[in-house]
Amino acid sequence: MRTFRKFSEIFSILGLIISIFSLFFIIPVGTALYFGEEIWILFTLLGLLFFAFGILVFALCKKALKSVPNTIELQPKDGLLLVVSVWLSLSIISAIPFYFTNTDDAPIKAFFEAVSGLTTTGATIFSGLDVMPKSILIWRATLQWLGGMGILVLTIAVLPILGVGGMQVFRAEVSGPMKDKKFTPRIAETAKALWAIYVSLTFLCAFAYFIAGMTPFDSIAHSFTTVSIGGLSTHDESFNFFNNPLIEITAVIFMIISGMNFTLHFAAIRNRNFSIYLRSLENLYFVSVIVLGIFIVFSALIVYDVSGTYIELIRMSIFNVVSIATTTGYATEDYNQWPTIAFTLMILLACFTTCSGSTGGGVKMIRVIIMLKQARRELFRTIHPHAIIPIKIGESVVGNRVVLAVLAFMFFYLLTMLVTFLLLTASGMSAGTSISATLACLNNLGPALFELGPSSNYGQLNNFQLLILAAAMLLGRLELLTIFVFFSYAFWKA
Repeated sequence: MRTFRKFSEIFSILGLIISIFSLFFIIPVGTALYFGEEIWILFTLLGLLFFAFGILVFALCKKALKSVPNTIELQPKDGLLLVVSVWLSLSIISAIPFYFTNTDDAPIKAFFEAVSGLTTTGATIFSGLDVMPKSILIWRATLQWLGGMGILVLTIAVLPILGVGGMQVFRAEVSGPMKDKKFTPRIAETAKALWAIYVSLTFLCAFAYFIAGMTPFDSIAHSFTTVSIGGLSTHDESFNFFNNPLIEITAVIFMIISGMNFTLHFAAIRNRNFSIYLRSLENLYFVSVIVLGIFIVFSALIVYDVSGTYIELIRMSIFNVVSIATTTGYATEDYNQWPTIAFTLMILLACFTTCSGSTGGGVKMIRVIIMLKQARRELFRTIHPHAIIPIKIGESVVGNRVVLAVLAFMFFYLLTMLVTFLLLTASGMSAGTSISATLACLNNLGPALFELGPSSNYGQLNNFQLLILAAAMLLGRLELLTIFVFFSYAFWKA
């Protein structure tokens, strides 16, 4: 009976999330009507269908929720099950418009595009973006915007109305190793604060793009994919289409802001003290690594005599390094043609540069810092075996439980990377393309190297390869452990 009630609670929340998600179909509907595209009918029908479906599921399960007198705090197992269910369900729903508007594409390709959007990866199967319906382009951007902060974080703000706590959902959804840290007393208030900052940044970014020279449509679409660090563009040439230094500067600023921990933004705004950014060790590492990466890439372009003036080379270096390091994936150049050291370094930066609590992908800088401090502690212990050496991040001591969790995460990260690489090479993909595609999708970057570089797309891959990479994107977005726990005996026994 308890198991039945728990599943009723989970499915009632899932129904609510689907209903909330379906409301965002109004964005492509409005876009299609504005540009005179008949596809507005499809988006309208889908929006109404899934809104009704979500409400129906919620209503059928509501009785189980009402039977519980007090607020329910979801257990870890429930939260993980809900998170995985939501991401799979929304990916399938999101794929339907892609499938019906591109009849030449198989369902797997449509699913891949949807997963790429929601996970803010930005790996696309589409070409000919400049002539595609605007409503499809804005739908891709909307998916990335929703996936950036996470539709679940938005829903957490609504869960208290239903008498359902959201802490376990928050832990499963938010990135980084120290997920129990809240910057407001209640988890719903935390979710509201995150979304208030996220929406405000989106408006500021869209306005800045418009002032810099983008059309209203492009400014809105690119603000969605910049603040979410998604990287999907409305043009095949990505940012090279605009060839506008002011637009590139705007993108760089907002990519860096979005790559930072959103708790820093909240603290800086609330306390009106921007020195908080300078006191964050993770933030200092984040900025320093990007600056160092720009310097190395710029030096490589000069040493290897890449054509262009110094101003053009530094402009190319800044934009593309920031874009790749923050796992956004925009491009102004085909960096496949750059020196090997340049594009290799860039894709490696995508593995770890962004901060925890940001919209970026990858391992996250805080985990790298913890591993570095743990490595230094072990070196010191070889000399002083009995020394007690705490690991500190700022003034806070990092518990051994967090350190062990980071080590476990890195094990699963490397295991996932290896298995994905082997599966891709077994499917016939070249080794270089396989490892770059693995890193690009696992770290939610998007464009890879060689045959899948910024001047190409993933539409050339077969269904098996697309499914493997879609799985890698979901694993990366859900930070691995959320998925791998399903394969543990303890999860199903609990």
